Amino acid sequence: MHLDELQWFVVLAETEHVTDAAAELGVSQPTLSRALARLEEQVGVPLFDRVHRRLRLNAYGHILLEHARRGIAEIRSATERIAEMRDPDTGMVRLAFLHSQAGWFVPDLLRRFRAEAPLVRFELFQGAAHQIVERLANGEADLAITSPRPEGFRWRGLYVERLCLAVPREHRFARRSRIRLADAGSEPFVALAPDFGLRQLTDELWSEAGIAPPVVFEAMEIPTMEGLVAAGFGVAVVPVPRPERAESGAAYIPLSESSAKRQIGLTWSVDRQLPPAAARLAEYTMHKAHDID
Repeated sequence: MHLDELQWFVVLAETEHVTDAAAELGVSQPTLSRALARLEEQVGVPLFDRVHRRLRLNAYGHILLEHARRGIAEIRSATERIAEMRDPDTGMVRLAFLHSQAGWFVPDLLRRFRAEAPLVRFELFQGAAHQIVERLANGEADLAITSPRPEGFRWRGLYVERLCLAVPREHRFARRSRIRLADAGSEPFVALAPDFGLRQLTDELWSEAGIAPPVVFEAMEIPTMEGLVAAGFGVAVVPVPRPERAESGAAYIPLSESSAKRQIGLTWSVDRQLPPAAARLAEYTMHKAHDID
């Protein structure tokens, strides 16, 4: 099974159209069709259903597509690592990080690092914790800055964020200096979607407080939550914001619970050796995180 033909299969699976896939790959349609036939012969089953001269990826094809993408990512990772080993001052770092770290920590970290390693290149991914863990597991990311600590990965804590209750400026809680989460048990909440790490932590805090408040909206990013709080849709558990990034229409009240915090950390795979450039960034991050402001 040739790598080129495996990559051709991925493109064909994504387009489900021989003409479009051949044009994208820069090969002839007969060449692509013969490659598909060889691949189906090797795996022993058809990978597509032929419907009205169109292709539809079938159950066998979906399985191969999942493994093909993973295999291609592993080969690409190996090629990059080999190239980078020839010169540890250059190469590619594939870094994944939380949405909430995109506003200040990651940009400041990379700005400082690039001053010391200007030839290092970056492939960046911004997303939710579960997406980040998936990219690490699939070999699509070398390093990640995330929370909570994922199981089965190496981890180094960088800093702790305290959590607070964001409420509208005119809310009855707005002038409090501190609040127990149980006091807000009857309030409507804006929260992240269930797969997000902060939402899982929020669920744990609700459980510890003995409350099950209504969730009126599930957002994809913390700024969206804060904006909806300011608009009066509800309250939200969020990290205490930096002053220049606070939502002007919201008040942020520290939570009394000692568990109302999340640790942001650096994580990477236990099964793969970090490429030299990524190892350099990891070492830099672990020693310089406390200096970033």
